[in-house]
Amino acid sequence: MSYALGQGTGPLRGVKVVEIAGIGPGPHACMLLADLGADVIRVERPGGGFLSMGRYDVTARSRPSVALDLKQPDAVRTVLDLVAAADVLVEGMRPGSAERLGIGPEDCWARNERLVYGRMTGWGQDGPWARSAGHDLNYLSITGALAAAGQDPARPHFPGNLLGDFGGGSTYLVIGVLAALLEARTSGRGQVVDAAIVDGVASLNATGSTFAALGLQPETRASGPLDGGSPSYDLYETADGRHVSVGPLEPQFYAEMIRLLGLEGSAPDRDDPANHAQLRQLLTETFRQRTQAEWAAVFDATDACVAPVLWLSEAVTHPHLAARGTFVEVDGTTQPAPAPRFSRTPAAVSMAPDAPGAHTREALVAWGIDDVDALLASGTAVQA
Repeated sequence: MSYALGQGTGPLRGVKVVEIAGIGPGPHACMLLADLGADVIRVERPGGGFLSMGRYDVTARSRPSVALDLKQPDAVRTVLDLVAAADVLVEGMRPGSAERLGIGPEDCWARNERLVYGRMTGWGQDGPWARSAGHDLNYLSITGALAAAGQDPARPHFPGNLLGDFGGGSTYLVIGVLAALLEARTSGRGQVVDAAIVDGVASLNATGSTFAALGLQPETRASGPLDGGSPSYDLYETADGRHVSVGPLEPQFYAEMIRLLGLEGSAPDRDDPANHAQLRQLLTETFRQRTQAEWAAVFDATDACVAPVLWLSEAVTHPHLAARGTFVEVDGTTQPAPAPRFSRTPAAVSMAPDAPGAHTREALVAWGIDDVDALLASGTAVQA
């Protein structure tokens, strides 16, 4: 798919972002910015980096890929030339690495004092562990989020890399970048956005801190109101070995669930903890009487707060998600549509992901780099 500046349709159209490609939350954050209309140029190492998935990497969509060898001075100069025309730079290297390359904040501000410099790390830019390696699971483990996760008393469980990399990581980076962009339009000066996954996860877990302060979250799993400690907020197995999610917190929604289950008059008072074991057993036995599909039909579009637990392949065809277009197909790959939605400046997937360096020539030319042929001839830049 060809590339041209300004092809985005979302509310960030006209915002220009230089992405120093990494893995995990950095690319996801830049996907979000690009989906929302920003002109993002993705600078990758020739051949791609660790876990490079080329055209199948959904997090690399909506922006061109440029391959530059940042060990060469001319590549560093090219990045700084891009920065001169940009509003944002995003990098996800260990603290100090960008400075050693010559593309740290001070280097960039010497070319563009309005630049917002987004830094995505797990541990943050300072602290005893700042320069140590880590991954999503490690960041969850020291913030108190992992210990409480899951309903297995013997060991915690974790939701892939959704909570750390993308929940506490890329989401907070995007929030920080947008806030700093807004401030820069007033002050005329950029700043560093230090987005650390540990900070973001701790912030996401604000309700956990609230429950702990109220004594509602003992340090055991499946003991609180939202982690399976309550029988009316849990998962239940169906007759075919599938599961449904049950979450009617409010009294009126709980009453609707009990009615649709046919348990009016037989379910014990859920507000008395002494009844929880009996209620859980009753719900367990009841949900095992029908298949997941049968229960899905019973609870379809009701206020009972009961929904089937679906695999991703099933989620894409669920009637509600299909009606909203929550998933889209781009060049044969089914993937999530841009989110959130805007009434006047809709976000869109403007480009399918491609091989690292697939757009080196056209993207550098579009961004105003005037010696692209020389960069390609020297191997400083690579056209895939």
